Order: sequence, then C-alpha cells, then structure tokens
Amino acid sequence: MSWFDFDWVDAFSDRAFGGNGCAVVHGGAVLAQDTCMDYVRETSLVECTFTGPSDVADIRVRYFLASREIPFAGHPTIATVAAMRSRGLIQGDTLTLETGAGIVPIRFNGDEIEMTQIAPQFGDYIPADLVAAAVSLPQEAIISPPQLVSTGLPFCVTVLRDHDALRAAKLVEEPLRKVAERAGFSGSDVAEPFLVTLKGATGAGDTFSRLLLAPPSPPEDPFTGSATGAMAAYLWKHGLMPKDTFTAEQGNDMGRPGQARVTRVGPADAMTGIKVAGRGFVLMRGQVDLSEAA
Repeated sequence: MSWFDFDWVDAFSDRAFGGNGCAVVHGGAVLAQDTCMDYVRETSLVECTFTGPSDVADIRVRYFLASREIPFAGHPTIATVAAMRSRGLIQGDTLTLETGAGIVPIRFNGDEIEMTQIAPQFGDYIPADLVAAAVSLPQEAIISPPQLVSTGLPFCVTVLRDHDALRAAKLVEEPLRKVAERAGFSGSDVAEPFLVTLKGATGAGDTFSRLLLAPPSPPEDPFTGSATGAMAAYLWKHGLMPKDTFTAEQGNDMGRPGQARVTRVGPADAMTGIKVAGRGFVLMRGQVDLSEAA
C-alpha cells in the first residue's frame, strides 16, 4: 500500500462549504496520470492537486481534472497553498510554485493568499453565435466579442448583458464542440465559455460569473481562479473595467459563494501578470491509499 496525506480545502472562501473544493495530495506528484484522474473521479471534485519537490521553485504542483492533466488552475493553487500552510510546511510570507504553465509566485497578506498568474495571452475571437448556441442563449445576450484568453489555462471569455442571461445559460455539448474546433482544440480539450456580468452577486462584488463544464466533470464550477484571471485581463484590455483592483464573485447561486480580489500588473495595454487573491478553508484531512505510484 502507498499511503499519502491529503487535505480537502474550500478555496476562495473563509468558511466550510463555500467557494470551490479541492483535494490536495501531498507528495502525490510521483503518481501516474491514470491514478491521479481516478482519484479526481472518486472525489467528484472538478480538480485535485498533487505536490512534490522542485528543482526550480519551492514546490512542484500537478493539476488534474477527471479527464486529463492541465498546466495550471486557480482555485487548486489557493487550496494547495492553504493546505501546506495549515500543516506548517511553509515558512515566511512568499513562496514559488512550479506548474505546467511556469513559475507562479505566491504572497501572503494575513490569511489571504495572492497568486500572480502569468501575463495574459489573447487568442482568437470566437463568433458570438457559436458561443450563444453553446450556452443556450440568444446572440444578443452577449455584449462584447467572445475571445480566448489565458493566464495559464485558456477560456473563452464571454460578457453577458445581465444576471438573468447568466442564470439562464445551459451548456449544450454539440455546439460546444464547434466552439472547441474553432478555437483549434482537439481530443478532450474544450473551450468552455467563462460567462461574466459587470455587476456583482452582492454589493461587495464588481463581477459575477459562471463556468459550465462538460462531462466527465461536474456540471458547474463553483469558483474558477484561472478563468477569473483571464476574465480580468479581457475586461481591462477591452476597457470594460475602470478599476485597477476589483472583486470577482462566483458560485453564489450554487450555495457556494466565492470571492477573489483581482489586481492588474502593468498597464492595461501591456499587462505583465494578473494577481488573484483569496482565502482557503481546510475542511478535512486524512490519508488515501494510492498504490499505483509511478
């Protein structure tokens, strides 16, 4: 048997059952891909992380969906750091993570964990009619051209006119495949639209978003830190966000409210990074037997 310690953390929340859950398997970076994906499916979470030593940073982090390994993800980064800190594995106020998307710097502001995502990469615009069909909305519900944006993981950022449109959205897999094809993706890679409105779910928020997911993932992500960074970059690039720092909200209608503080690094026309900050609540911890270590 190969026993690994794990922590189950609710990220972008300071309370139990808020934000987005992630299981962090300490020392699990040695595991085979299939074992990691099996573990994600067993948890029914969207993503899990597996840590290990690094030659180029303080720690290596691998990120997995139920269907594949991905280079980076936001809420699992917050969860991983919160889990390590709760175990006394982090000393000082800064940390670096080796990820598939590059080195991610971390800074602590009290209980808040701030990650600096890489400089945004702006990809192709996706026709609004294709995106609208993929989320079961009329084309006029989209008020700005959908565009692929990545701060470590690509999303089709889609700005909607209001909360009614946001709440009415439903994912349709066949049109979603057409969006993925237009984006140049193949195989299990998809380009789920990250839907955002320019009004918070509460008075504290500046934006309210949703991410609908295709199988085998759960149908919706409660809070998506990587997409929040990409969304923020899009809003600044297109002049839709006047603030240099704003509060992003997600998950409220799922009963899992999450919140992040987002800050631009550099001018809007030459961003060098996006800071996304939030808290993490360690909900449970234990050990798991994953005998298929590579």
